[in-house]
Amino acid sequence: MTDSVTLAAPAKLNLFLRVLGRETDGFHSIETLFCRLDLADELTAERREGHDVTLEVSGADTGPAAENLAVRAARLVLDSTGHRFGVHLTLTKRVPVQAGLGGGSSDAAAALFAVNQLAGNAVPRHELLQVAARLGSDVPFFSSGASLALAWGRGERMLTLPALPRAPGLLVIPPRGVATAEAYQWVDAARDGIGRRGAVALDAASLATWGDVARMAGNDFESPVFARRPEVRTAFEVLATTHPLLCRMSGSGSALFAIYRTPRDRDDARMMLGRKHGTLLEFQTA
Repeated sequence: MTDSVTLAAPAKLNLFLRVLGRETDGFHSIETLFCRLDLADELTAERREGHDVTLEVSGADTGPAAENLAVRAARLVLDSTGHRFGVHLTLTKRVPVQAGLGGGSSDAAAALFAVNQLAGNAVPRHELLQVAARLGSDVPFFSSGASLALAWGRGERMLTLPALPRAPGLLVIPPRGVATAEAYQWVDAARDGIGRRGAVALDAASLATWGDVARMAGNDFESPVFARRPEVRTAFEVLATTHPLLCRMSGSGSALFAIYRTPRDRDDARMMLGRKHGTLLEFQTA
């Protein structure tokens, strides 16, 4: 049985994101198209004596270890396997935090699979997906291994789709992040008294090319975030002038993304943007 497992924890984009409504328990029902990126954190899980889960993080401040999703994920696997050993997690952060790129959720999915490997894959894959759904809306997508998936509910119900053609992209990370809970409050405030969303029909054929996706694209968080963070709105408006195939905000923000036809187009966009609107990161879709 192995004593150490290292896994990549990739970022995601929401190519579109609709908040369908707030449920009676306070959670929100969503509809979104997830896309995996090559930008990734790295997580190593090591078997240790005892029964505790410890965490060491480099590259970003992720807050108290007890609240970290990767730690919670590791503990859930240990709960399911009888606490036969302890785990030390080493997390190298490359995915920006509070940016709508799913870094914390991806770390949690990586921890689920890494700790389960340390336990000899004692928890069946379908049960891991159930555990993933308890951790957060994005964790099931990362746990699925899919490159592209249409998700609804709280993100736990998915239709995996054939990957879109690999494409180069650019992220703009504004200096200030957006907390997900706060962003949902802003959406709720903007929608006070507004009825349910209208009907829409989606199928795999309508999500097969970047042009198809661009026609569907939209993010219900953009309007309330842009209203409260004018610097994010300004960055979006400038990014949209760089001739991308698709340009949106990901998740609840504040990261903005643009997809381009060629690496040359992306390089030209990067030169045009400079450093005025935040940190720029290149990526490739998976």
